[in-house]
Amino acid sequence: MIDEILRADLDAPRKQRHTVTRIFHRLVEEHGADVSYGMVRYYIAARKPEILVEWGKAPLEAFVPQTHQPGHEAEVDFGDVTIRLAGELVTCYLFSFRLSYSGKAVHRVFASCGQEAFFEGHVHALRTLSGVPRTKVRYDNLKAAVARVLGLSRARVEADRWIAFKSHYGIESFYCRPGIEGAHEKGGVEGQIGYFRRNHFVPVPEVSSLAELNEMVEQWDWQDDTRRIGSRSRTIAEGFVIERPLLMPLPEEPFETGRLFTPRVDRYSQIPVRTNRYSVPIRLIGKRVRVILHASHLVVYDQNVEVARHERLIAKGAVRLELDHYLEVLVRKPGAFPGSTALEQARSAGKFTPVHDAWWTQAMKIHGERDGTRALIEVLLLGRHMTHEHVVAGLTAALRAGAMTADAVALEARKAAQAETEAAPDARTPGQAPATVTSLHEWRLAHLPPDTRPLPAATLSTEVDGYTVTVKGDLAAGTAAELTVSVTKNGKPVTGLQPYLDTYAHLTAFHEGDQAFAHLHPEIKVNGDRGSPELSFRAELPDPVNCSSSSRPAANSTPPH
Repeated sequence: MIDEILRADLDAPRKQRHTVTRIFHRLVEEHGADVSYGMVRYYIAARKPEILVEWGKAPLEAFVPQTHQPGHEAEVDFGDVTIRLAGELVTCYLFSFRLSYSGKAVHRVFASCGQEAFFEGHVHALRTLSGVPRTKVRYDNLKAAVARVLGLSRARVEADRWIAFKSHYGIESFYCRPGIEGAHEKGGVEGQIGYFRRNHFVPVPEVSSLAELNEMVEQWDWQDDTRRIGSRSRTIAEGFVIERPLLMPLPEEPFETGRLFTPRVDRYSQIPVRTNRYSVPIRLIGKRVRVILHASHLVVYDQNVEVARHERLIAKGAVRLELDHYLEVLVRKPGAFPGSTALEQARSAGKFTPVHDAWWTQAMKIHGERDGTRALIEVLLLGRHMTHEHVVAGLTAALRAGAMTADAVALEARKAAQAETEAAPDARTPGQAPATVTSLHEWRLAHLPPDTRPLPAATLSTEVDGYTVTVKGDLAAGTAAELTVSVTKNGKPVTGLQPYLDTYAHLTAFHEGDQAFAHLHPEIKVNGDRGSPELSFRAELPDPVNCSSSSRPAANSTPPH
């Protein structure tokens, strides 16, 4: 009955042909059919094209085999894949660049399918293939390349940066028709993405980073080179051996694939990039910075100097903060440290370890919550010129010894770094002479005649750049002593001392024998940028009987320098 209605519609006026709803109502009302609307709709969708072909009212769908010349053509596309990234299920995008002759394909996974990923995928693929196809590279109408489709023709208005990228590499783009018809024009890469996804992303891969996943993708590409496509006589690798020498050479100069932004730093020391926000050092608040956005990361510059680098966020409306960017303000506001978002993210990333927490807890018990937190922040500042592993080792040793000061952590961290250097394995083969690398400065010092002069006499006053610094007071082992430091210039007191790290001065005393030291701050609290010319310090040096001279300044310490 339905077939008869569809055949009758072939000669009926175009605007008076049966719809699916009309056919369903006629079946129920005129023939008492016990069918559902869905059954009728599914049947008509499958049967109507067949009737049109049978009666010559529609062209028969057919595909024409194609022959591709080696080194001439390629196809490019993106496909979405789901992965478990750092324990969270996320959707990423698989870039595929496939040579038409050999079937050699290069893949890369990105957090987005934007223009940065589109360019970086090309750069990686062309570098892996060691050349560029000589004629057509087929694309669909993705936004990274096409700004506007012009009617039903193949003419396109291309994106400006894509035009520059094509010109740099000598790529000749060919755009397929929109929709499912266009997918058949680059069926090789469409099928390749499906094959790669079914064979390598099932089950869902679990990785800690996209870099780890892309290392796996490179291995999968290498494994797939040994397979044959369909009934071809050669493997992919054998076909690529023929095709590789026929590709055009790569340009000598690289192309900057990143996208430039110039955001202004807000009062939270953050910058907006696309839909997310990233932290920068607080000294840049209110300034404009340059951001180069790549597919997997972004780099922030201030006057051509790199000031921050972040892994690119996948989710929209997210924030990524670096704890180190906020340390200067946290020294002045230690009460904001425990609940800071930057601290929470540092814990999640493993940069703020349980050792940090244990040392912090003990420091607060001894020095109080405010000063203990400030001591921890001073420890975190050590990370700017020491490795994270050495600082953690210093924290562990200081915690074991009960030394809850940043100076003790710094000393132990340096010991850990020195021990690691001394314990480095000797990579020489047996019988090979040791290779040494000496800096020019060290070589010159080694060839100087020995200095037999006695050490300069200790002094309580010194002059630097026109400023005279004088220390008054006596140091005694085992007892507290009051020291006063005065600063003058041209005989006049200096009253404009500015604070650094929440204090007007830093006084360090070194032990003459083993270079142990004590670090002191003045008792006066910071109040503006007009520090007094006379600063009072309270110094208490340990008794040499009760401590080791290798780790603390002894009673015969020289005056501070």
